[in-house]
Amino acid sequence: MPRRYIATDCGSTTTKAIMVEKREEGWRLVARGEAPTTVEKPFEDVTIGVFNALRELEEITGIRLTDEEGRILKTPNPGEKEGVNMYVSTSSAGGGLQMLVVGVVRNMTAESAARAALGAGAIVMEIISVDDGRKPYEKVELIRRLRPDMILLAGGVEGGTVKHVVELAELIAAAEPKPRFGATYKMPVIYAGNSQAREEIEKILGEKVALYIVDNIRPTLDTENLHPAREKIHDLFLEHVMQQAPGYSKLMKLVDAPIVPTPGAVGMLIERVARKEQIEVLGVDIGGATTDVFSVFRNSAGKLVFNRTVSANLGMSYSISNVMVEAGIENVLRWVPFRISESDLKNRIRNKMIRPTTIPMTVESLIIEQAIAREALRLSLEQHKMFATELKGVQKGGDISRAIGGGEEETLVNMMNLDLIIGSGGVLSHAPRRVQSALMMLDAFQPEGITRLAVDSIFMMPHLGVISTVDEEAAWEVFDRDCLIRLGTAIAPKVVSKEGKLVLRARVEYPDGHTQHVDLHFGQILRLDLPLGVRAKVYLEPVRGADVGEGSGKKTVAEVEGGVVGLILDGRGRPIHIPDEENRRVQKLLEWFSSLDVYPSTESLKVAA
Repeated sequence: MPRRYIATDCGSTTTKAIMVEKREEGWRLVARGEAPTTVEKPFEDVTIGVFNALRELEEITGIRLTDEEGRILKTPNPGEKEGVNMYVSTSSAGGGLQMLVVGVVRNMTAESAARAALGAGAIVMEIISVDDGRKPYEKVELIRRLRPDMILLAGGVEGGTVKHVVELAELIAAAEPKPRFGATYKMPVIYAGNSQAREEIEKILGEKVALYIVDNIRPTLDTENLHPAREKIHDLFLEHVMQQAPGYSKLMKLVDAPIVPTPGAVGMLIERVARKEQIEVLGVDIGGATTDVFSVFRNSAGKLVFNRTVSANLGMSYSISNVMVEAGIENVLRWVPFRISESDLKNRIRNKMIRPTTIPMTVESLIIEQAIAREALRLSLEQHKMFATELKGVQKGGDISRAIGGGEEETLVNMMNLDLIIGSGGVLSHAPRRVQSALMMLDAFQPEGITRLAVDSIFMMPHLGVISTVDEEAAWEVFDRDCLIRLGTAIAPKVVSKEGKLVLRARVEYPDGHTQHVDLHFGQILRLDLPLGVRAKVYLEPVRGADVGEGSGKKTVAEVEGGVVGLILDGRGRPIHIPDEENRRVQKLLEWFSSLDVYPSTESLKVAA
């Protein structure tokens, strides 16, 4: 008898379904189906889209999953052509989970609270703190206007301030906040601050909101305890937010495990990858309206720390014009290997915003879209770096200015230590050539040293994230075999030099015994054949001033993994050096694209140039 699971992801526009099954070789993806999400009028029932997506699975596989009464055929012993063991789901329909975070000190407890909310899959609408510079009446007006799904209130280490937390609770009480969905129920408020203030908080908020108390997020200056708050956010997401969205009460009766916010499920999977392999990972999911960045890096104590940020206005369709504004038109243009006027480029970008579902029909329009994607990814990582830091407020080396937030904080994101980048989202997962995805991530994130690159094949990381909550083995095997497309490995010396100067000598020893010697010069990018599943030994000899992981000019020996793109040697410097003068820029970009065979033909682009 087969073991079979189905999972859906109810997105804002599309509901995607997958079926996974245990075969002789282990768990594998069987099929994927999709249908428009039906949370809005005229349907206002999310389960209609779910069953439409499941019907597509039935048509593809010939396996009956539902009956005439609209029930999923769940059984402990599915047949060859009927039934499943389990059905689970994620959701970001209706705009996902939107939260307001309130904390005492903006760059200490408020930031810890924001980390808890983001890690649970929420979009943080605003952070309010005692020291944010706003007057009390402005804070009250803001709380009233925002209408989040729930509020997270934190502040005070154990035995610390009570007064300031109470002041914040009084602001919430004065605002009498109303939730986004459902006018008939009270706003859920989670209190995760100093336990000595609980009694006062209950007096102030107990009657006005639905108050939930969990352990302190920041019990001491140098520790964070985010898990209880995250668990409560998930629970309330199910109990309150999901209950109000059309059709979700029906969906909750169908599933065999709690529904998880889509970004929370992706985060679960990326965190599991990092902890299972004990590596440092950067993940990105670039969508139409937002870009999520996930990272797991080691802190100064050597512990792996998970962070997630949402760049709410950096996306490839609805938010594409905002990417242009945030990045600046000149930064988009620097990735375009042909002459195009700024006004023409702006009009093309505006057309994409007006018609968000269109896809590029020419090589030129594909290049422009991928140029914008580079900037959306770059800006999202910059925002992520500012948030993914060591705990603020921790006193280090006797420098009291750091303890009160007065010193510069170092980001946890270290591109030299990074082991793996995983890309997801339409522009990366569905790029016509996999090498385009690899180059977009290399250009946007600029990893240093030796880094593996991968993409989500068909965007099923949310599904596998929620499956992992009930069957980690099944989720991991499908992720490893069918979800993750291994692009290969990039070797990028951290160096600033002059065009054409030698930066790295490399010797590649292949398992079949043959050896390849490569000299990499500044401004060059090369692609060597290293197929999927093949590992090679590399001996790297950087010149003085160049670093591939062991320090300036120090030799390195490593084993590298192949992939569908192979082995990329990136000698373009860090930061990547792109000539300012238009003719030289166009020539250089065409040289890079030709070297990696990025686009079907660059001849037409050379004519355009």
